[in-house]
Amino acid sequence: MTATPAHAESAFGEIRARLRLKWLILRTAIEERLTYRADFAFSTLVRFLPIVTQIFLWSAIFQNAPGRSIQGYNFSEMVSYYLLVMLTRAFSSMPGLSTGIAGSIADGSVRKYLIQPVDMLDHLFWHRIAHKLVYYVVATGPFALVFWLCRAHLPDFPGWPVMLAFISSLLMSFLIGFLIETLIGLIAFWFLEVSSLVFIYMMLSYFLSGHMIPLELLSKWLPFVDYLPFRYLAYTPTAILLGKIPPEHLPMELLIQAGWIAGLFVLNRYTFNRGVLRYSAFGG
Repeated sequence: MTATPAHAESAFGEIRARLRLKWLILRTAIEERLTYRADFAFSTLVRFLPIVTQIFLWSAIFQNAPGRSIQGYNFSEMVSYYLLVMLTRAFSSMPGLSTGIAGSIADGSVRKYLIQPVDMLDHLFWHRIAHKLVYYVVATGPFALVFWLCRAHLPDFPGWPVMLAFISSLLMSFLIGFLIETLIGLIAFWFLEVSSLVFIYMMLSYFLSGHMIPLELLSKWLPFVDYLPFRYLAYTPTAILLGKIPPEHLPMELLIQAGWIAGLFVLNRYTFNRGVLRYSAFGG
């Protein structure tokens, strides 16, 4: 059946209206975040303080054998690893997302997403996009300062194929972090208090994502870490840029990461739909 010009124009108008709505959400959220730009810059600089401790720690480990290698990492690579992990975690971390969702379910404000033509998960997604855009614009100075001070330890440019794989993995780490935290927040449809779950997730993420130490140091004792989505929050983008993942393995690595995104997305939509039915059934 051929679409009439009127139907085509109506469909185009609907798409245009949806894009305007997304842009409005993004612009409003950016304006809100710019109010706290000084806080963003200060918190970013403070985040690098634990790296100073890590550098001193690994410096003490390597001082008696500067050319020593631990699980394939020499001292410069270890410093580069922690700097890049901080960069990656700034993409994948979603502070306040889970508790914010749980709070809106508990106080009933989630109803605005049920009576208005605004999808809750889509709205939160564009809010997080705005948060990250403002964060990185404001935090460019502190990041640039720390990376310049440690420039002697940073790896050389790896070539565009590896760099594109790194950027792709970095962007997908944002999606995985967003989907995991929204999923935890949506559990509040069944259990109103999710702070304990958030705490457990943060501890597991810190340990199993490679944020604390490279996963090469863990996989011997905990081989299952290579099969969890946590590794894509910090370790995988960093390992790609440092050359710890062979170039021939990069397509499969990125494909698996994309698979986790697809699976988590489906699980999020299912949990949200089931949660809304339960919420409505109980008269929320």
